[in-house]
Amino acid sequence: MSIEIRKCADVADLRASMSSIWHYFGLPPTDEAVANFSELVGPDRAFVAGAEGALAGGCCSFPMEVTTPGGRVKAAGVTMVGVQPTHRRRGVLTAMMRRQLDDCRARGEPLAYLWASEERIYGRFGYGLTALSADVEISRDRAAFFTDAPTVGRVRLLPPQQALDAVRAIYARVSETRPGMFQRSDEWFRRRTLADAAWMRAGGGELLCALLEIDGAPAAYALYRFDAKWERNLPAGVVRVGEAMATTPDAMRAIWRYLLDMDWCQTIKAGFLPSDHPLFLLAAEPRRMRTALRDGCFARLVDVEAALSSRAYGAGEIVLEVADAFCPWNAGRWMISDGKVARTERAAEISCDVSALASAYLGGFGWAQLVASSRATATGEDAIARADRVFERRGAPWVPEIF
Repeated sequence: MSIEIRKCADVADLRASMSSIWHYFGLPPTDEAVANFSELVGPDRAFVAGAEGALAGGCCSFPMEVTTPGGRVKAAGVTMVGVQPTHRRRGVLTAMMRRQLDDCRARGEPLAYLWASEERIYGRFGYGLTALSADVEISRDRAAFFTDAPTVGRVRLLPPQQALDAVRAIYARVSETRPGMFQRSDEWFRRRTLADAAWMRAGGGELLCALLEIDGAPAAYALYRFDAKWERNLPAGVVRVGEAMATTPDAMRAIWRYLLDMDWCQTIKAGFLPSDHPLFLLAAEPRRMRTALRDGCFARLVDVEAALSSRAYGAGEIVLEVADAFCPWNAGRWMISDGKVARTERAAEISCDVSALASAYLGGFGWAQLVASSRATATGEDAIARADRVFERRGAPWVPEIF
């Protein structure tokens, strides 16, 4: 079977590209969805696959800038990857991944970033798990904090689309220091973060924005939905937290106290939290949060040298040997010394596949973890300890939304 992968020429091509994944949603892509993607992706970042005159699949990517430990890196936010059920197991996905990663390299995007529908798919193409993501489900009557200190500031409700300036500023401050977060354009905020399409409600309440101000300045926000529910004439509502961002510990405690104290509420649910979110230690009864961990985002170093050069390092040096069958230009030995990255002929101290390097890149996993899980090998304990010092970690990566 001859497979043709071509860049989308117009919105009609973009609709065709999206239709492969939307098939599994049980309906064709809506005009609204196509319009959103046309603004945020554009046809030139989308590909459509054909085989013998029939549609075979499609994929897209958002232009992104991702926070690294101590820096930023340009990235392709891979999305809408789908193969038609009539063409599965025929090499269509491999051909699309080949074309897309080559396009990322040509664009000067050293990193590709995605949420995996199934974990085993993308390891074949060099993607590695960057972090774990936490979901919590808290009963309102077991939502106390370990401290009874009064909260600060004042919370007021705003229509989401009127909260853009405050939300943008708060999100920017948080994303400056938290690895894994990507910059959001105003168009992204309007069309995704602050949007309230009917399908987003999932049969529940409208999107609400609670803005916390301290001394008159925006310090935190929460985007949430209140799903009203009654059982035997007793309130059993559910608060579904889309995201809550805060610029200081006091602001974080105050905005979560607001969410956890909601009247007519029985349960508070939140997802996509980093595994080291302060809420886990702030809670008086962490076990009562009913936390569930799952895989978070996956990353792929398209250009190892450029990607590694886009983050900061601790003191010391380490030599890595990286295997990369899908993007062979990355393969070889790399020395990180005094914050600089270069190829080297020195003997390797840590050896791994490029997917394991992706797991260490943003600080989600340490080299001791990667060696212990057989994702990497080391010449000894000293090499592992030095690698962990060099790849200093600055908090668990956080990607607060599916893209």
